Amino acid sequence: MSTLRRFDPEPDPPPPSLRLSRGKPRAAPVPVPPPPQLPIAPDQRLLNRDLSWLEFNRRVLAQATDPRTPLLTRTKFLSIFSSNLDEFFMKRVGYLKRQVEAGVTAATPDGLTPRQLLYAIRTVVQGLRAEQARCWNQDIGPSLRAHGVHILKYADLPEGERKAVDRWYMANVFPILTPLAVDPGHRFPFISNLSESLGVTVSLPGEAERHFARVKIPDVLPRLLPLGGTETEPVLPAPPSVPPTPDQPLRFLPLDELIRNNLDDLFPGMQIHEVVPFRVVRNAAIEVGDDDTGDMLVTVENELRLRRFARAVCLEVAGGCAPQVVEFITKALRLDADDVYELTGPIEYADLLPVSELPLPDLRIPRWTGVVPPRLADAQADIFAVVRERDILLHHPYESFHDSVERFIAAAARDPDVLAIKQTIYRTSRDSPFVASLIRAAEEGKQVAVLVELRARFDEQKNVRFARALEKAGVHVAYGVVGYKTHCKVSLVVRREEGGLRSYAHVGTGNYNPVSAQLYTDLGLLTCDRGITDDVVGLFNFLTGRSLKKEYSRLIVAPFQMREAFMDRIDREIAHARAGRPARIVAKMNAMEDLKLTDKLYEASRAGVQVVLIVRGFCCLRPGVPGLSENIRVMSVVGRFLEHSRVYHFSGGSADPIAGEWYISSGDWMYRNLSSRVEAACPVTDPDARRRLARLVEIMRGDQRCAWDLTPEGHYNRRTPPPGADPESPAVLGTFRTLMNEAGK
Repeated sequence: MSTLRRFDPEPDPPPPSLRLSRGKPRAAPVPVPPPPQLPIAPDQRLLNRDLSWLEFNRRVLAQATDPRTPLLTRTKFLSIFSSNLDEFFMKRVGYLKRQVEAGVTAATPDGLTPRQLLYAIRTVVQGLRAEQARCWNQDIGPSLRAHGVHILKYADLPEGERKAVDRWYMANVFPILTPLAVDPGHRFPFISNLSESLGVTVSLPGEAERHFARVKIPDVLPRLLPLGGTETEPVLPAPPSVPPTPDQPLRFLPLDELIRNNLDDLFPGMQIHEVVPFRVVRNAAIEVGDDDTGDMLVTVENELRLRRFARAVCLEVAGGCAPQVVEFITKALRLDADDVYELTGPIEYADLLPVSELPLPDLRIPRWTGVVPPRLADAQADIFAVVRERDILLHHPYESFHDSVERFIAAAARDPDVLAIKQTIYRTSRDSPFVASLIRAAEEGKQVAVLVELRARFDEQKNVRFARALEKAGVHVAYGVVGYKTHCKVSLVVRREEGGLRSYAHVGTGNYNPVSAQLYTDLGLLTCDRGITDDVVGLFNFLTGRSLKKEYSRLIVAPFQMREAFMDRIDREIAHARAGRPARIVAKMNAMEDLKLTDKLYEASRAGVQVVLIVRGFCCLRPGVPGLSENIRVMSVVGRFLEHSRVYHFSGGSADPIAGEWYISSGDWMYRNLSSRVEAACPVTDPDARRRLARLVEIMRGDQRCAWDLTPEGHYNRRTPPPGADPESPAVLGTFRTLMNEAGK
């Protein structure tokens, strides 16, 4: 695996002689091939990872365009779509651009070179952005206005109210703003990642030469300013808490509109010509240092400081802006014309998030509060005694994360008989209750060890802070294994009991994050099964010490044995099929990309094994191809929660759906998960827990509301209920509503 560690500094300022003149043509974009149909590689085996990733984001966008989704929730999905696209550009486009700059011309296994793929990505993204803008401009925006929610232009305000908002601007916004000029004495300013700015050209009265200045839209103020009902106090300190009425609508003024219409106060005496709203996305396609030549904590902190100056990979500008100004910004950021996207909707859809939280319950999906798991209903009961009875399978957010996983660690921190607590932290919330519990346990004299993965992308700074706080409290902190990211989600509690020490473990598919646990679907197992807990003990010794342990009896651990273990199980299913016994594989994951497992599944399909893949995101396997994958079906479920759990099932030659082997896992079937991360798959043996997993698969396979089917060509077809279908059936209600209903019984 190659690592990219160098960052390019911001480019030198444009030459002082550069003039901004009217009518200067913008550089023509590089010709882009026709829109690809998710290109078919010569051997027909693979779909392209990045284009498949964009197809996932198309399914996210479909939640916003779906009239069945409540209006405010549709608004939220517009923001989620944009956030996903930002991440795609920071990770994948940034990586591909570095490959092009390095002169890489070799095609990937799906048949595309980096340059060809960048062209294809641009074509797809342009279509997706156009659909997003159409959805906002022609559908969601007008629908919001029909319900009394108005996002106004400055010019829409009556004169008296404009004067009032101008006074508020002078008192609350103007002192914060810092215009940055570009001229022989001032280089082009640094533009931070994902920041919104105004590019302004000004001139001295009567002079032809124009000069550029940048005004950053400040992050410390809300981007949508709620307007009150009077001209004397138009701006409220917080969004309104009462629903709108026809006589009293909710009105918002975008902050950039207010700034844009008061620029004369920033440039007194100057003539203002063009104003270009723009936004920059920077490269994050790097791997932070993973060698053992220095302190990993210090290394990550240094890398974070450098990441701020990573190369720009995308420039978003408001449509219809002066081309010569756009060209000036493009060149200053060392971008090409193909890196520029002109938007006909908002520059930043995340600014609309406050709208999705307005007090209009009929226009959004009701909030869901997870139920307390039935076996943990008694809040005063000893959770360790409950686990000793038998394993507990947890399904979040349908079941409360707070009343299960948080309770498990908090109880361990308080229990005087608990001698040691160990936990991995990959991503957690800013005010993590786990960090608080672990610090409390250490202060009470317990042995506490935590593996904090400093290299969790976009969470590095937060994890550095947690690591330092834990160390200060006396917790033994490890920062990861040299050469690998620690992605497994495991906790271990060692307790003194009658007869000796007993270990308890939690093994999960998702992060120890109480915020995302309300938004993502994940599974976890609380167990004191000696075979599993002994493996967890060995896993922590590997993570925090110098153990060379690579063999585990019950857990399947990457990078040592996971790919081979799953391939062995696929081979067994192939043998069952050839012997005429029932043979099936069900794999639910976030992404499917590993080439060796893909080829092994193709082999299984040719042998007659029935394979169902439930893949939320991108999938490089091509299903339904005669002679290759006709027995493989790939589906994706997208809706109100982010599908995040990983479940793997192998029939073992039995027709009984709960027989065979069942696993929950932290890892997808991707090369990185299987080869360069520490992951753990845990067997599920309790009959009731297996029955629940089989029921989950049954519901998702029958979903006609939230499910999509992947075609051999790489397209996704949305399922629709048949005419006359029972509206209360699981198929019509869909996966999320059905599981919420069943959890609430």
